[in-house]
Amino acid sequence: WGLLLLAAALGGMAAAHCPAPCVCDNLRAHVLCLNGSLAAIPDTIPELTKKLDLRGNSFTIIPVGAFLATPYLTHLDLQHCKVERLEEGAFRGLGRLVYLNLASNSIALLYQESLDGLFSLQQLILEGNRIEEIQPGAFGHLRSLTVLDLRANALVYLPDMVFQGLEVLRWLRLSHNALHVLGSEAFAALPALRRLSLDHNELQALPGEALARLDGATRLDLGHNPITYVAEEALAMASLRHLFLDHASLQDVAPDAFVRSPQLRMLDLRENQLQGLPPLAGAGGLARVSLDGNPLLCSCLLRPFHNWLARARVQAEGACAAPPALRGRALDSLKPPEMRCNRLRPPASAPAPSQQPRAAGGRQCPQGCVCSLDFRHGSCENRDLREIPRDFPRDTRLLDLRRNTFRTVPPDAFPGLKELVSLHLQSCGIRALQPGALRGLESLVYLYLTDNQLSTLAAAAFEGTPQLAYLDLDHNAFTHVPAGAFQLLPNLISLHLQHNTIGELAEGDLAGARGLRWLYLTGNAIRHIAPRALAPTKMLEKLQLEGNHLAEVPTAALQGLPALSELKLSRNPIKCMGDGVFLPVASSLQHLYLDNMGLEQILPGAFAGLGPKIRSLYLENNKMSNIPNMSNFTGLEILNLRDVPFHCDCQLLPLHRWIKKLNLRVGATCGSPAEACGLKVKLSTTFQSCPGWGQGEAGEASPEKTKAASKSSKKKRSGKSPARGFNKSRA
Repeated sequence: WGLLLLAAALGGMAAAHCPAPCVCDNLRAHVLCLNGSLAAIPDTIPELTKKLDLRGNSFTIIPVGAFLATPYLTHLDLQHCKVERLEEGAFRGLGRLVYLNLASNSIALLYQESLDGLFSLQQLILEGNRIEEIQPGAFGHLRSLTVLDLRANALVYLPDMVFQGLEVLRWLRLSHNALHVLGSEAFAALPALRRLSLDHNELQALPGEALARLDGATRLDLGHNPITYVAEEALAMASLRHLFLDHASLQDVAPDAFVRSPQLRMLDLRENQLQGLPPLAGAGGLARVSLDGNPLLCSCLLRPFHNWLARARVQAEGACAAPPALRGRALDSLKPPEMRCNRLRPPASAPAPSQQPRAAGGRQCPQGCVCSLDFRHGSCENRDLREIPRDFPRDTRLLDLRRNTFRTVPPDAFPGLKELVSLHLQSCGIRALQPGALRGLESLVYLYLTDNQLSTLAAAAFEGTPQLAYLDLDHNAFTHVPAGAFQLLPNLISLHLQHNTIGELAEGDLAGARGLRWLYLTGNAIRHIAPRALAPTKMLEKLQLEGNHLAEVPTAALQGLPALSELKLSRNPIKCMGDGVFLPVASSLQHLYLDNMGLEQILPGAFAGLGPKIRSLYLENNKMSNIPNMSNFTGLEILNLRDVPFHCDCQLLPLHRWIKKLNLRVGATCGSPAEACGLKVKLSTTFQSCPGWGQGEAGEASPEKTKAASKSSKKKRSGKSPARGFNKSRA
């Protein structure tokens, strides 16, 4: 209260320092700078501010000590700020911060000191970034954190001890990533964890060894993973009560699969491929099993399970799929005599996945390098090396060789490192990756070759790396995509070719990249994309073409991309958006970036097919005076219309009414006529003279009346201006 009273008393002085275009509430110590064009954190925010909302700006980088001037912050919101990098020490000085939201940015990597100084933080939201890798120790300073949200990123691998330091964390959210490799000690440092969300990933087997470290977890979400079999004693979680394995690919479950999880109460197995289940030994506390959506064969083979349900008093949800006489019957309505066998053979059980013996790691380390036995890391960063060193411990998982001068990577450069998962070769002056350079790296998932001098690549360079999923070739010397280079990479998910000088995307360039989901081509010189250039990438979800030289939307190239959810065309010189340009991806597109293009005209049918699925649309910093009808965009969470010179006459009345109904800050401003210039479209009074205005904001002017009003207003002006309308753009 003392601080609040002081802030109120000094309100005039604080208001004087409130940076434009922010709004400062001195009594509550809140500052809002929403959906602006800020490119840097303002340094004139009142010192006593407790809650700072910076959503919808454009920061790109959060530099060291960015918030040192606001040490009393408790809540900080940086959603949708186009942040790509958190520098080490970015949040130092925020020892009081309890809530930090960094959702929906473009952060790719978390370094060890990125979150340094946040020792009071309780909630950290990193949902919807493109985090590919987390270095162990990144969360080591967050000793008060209770919720960590990493949903919808690009994680494939979790190394051992990656969450070390999170001693009071209660909920870890890892849904909607691409995880398929978990270190056996990945969750070893989470003694207080109660809920773990791993649904919507790529786990092909239950990660029992990693999960066994979670003695206190009571809920585990593993739905929507391609798990086919739950093996004997697969899950050893002493406190687990709720297990979700729905929408997986389960074909069989071992009888004693859950014998080491004695507290299990609810088991969700909906929408799998189970024809039946055995009696579940040791699951004495189980109260409910959900089997809806499975092809249950209600023959004599199901009798032991059915009898067990009755004896153990377990409620079962599900219905028979066969035989025909019992199809649709609920399990709990069946009687044993009805469950007959007519020479039916039981389906073959899926074999349990073999357990690979863990290789013993050596203890050697090359001279001048540092090898961490706990984290299984090796580092020779910035040691002025001319050749790639050898003799790292055989169990090394991460190898950091950044900022040396290798020039070339010779064949068999990394012998004996079969367990290596992440290899960092950034800023090494590399001009050539020779055939067989990575041979033997059979577990490699991440390869970083940023800031080198590569201009070409051969497929043979990736021989022996079948698990490679993330390839970063940003800031090299490529003038074209190295055609055929990805033929030996069936698991490639993310390809970075940003900030090269690529001039076109030709057919065959991406041959072999059939699993590619994210393609980053920002900051090149692409003028043309061949109609079939993207044909091999049928699973593509994100396509970033920002800052190229495209003069039109590459509609033909978007054919055959049924999963594309994000398309970024910002900063391309596209002047006119034609009819139906997004039709090939209209059924899947959720995020569309059309900002900073100098766009002058959007034809009425440009957004044909788009609608409720669109969650974010960026149109800021363009030159059109109106936009097509978007009243069917009912799912919008973000709409940015800042710095667009809208002509606020009666043709724009439908847009005015639509914006007023939205619970969003869109930033739309009138550019003309003169009496409305600078006013918000939402608040402009120029619409009050339009026919239909008196009917209330719920009604809309008919097209005939709107057209007549437009003609009348034109007569009042010079009579020379072309017609302007919500569905017609001014040329």
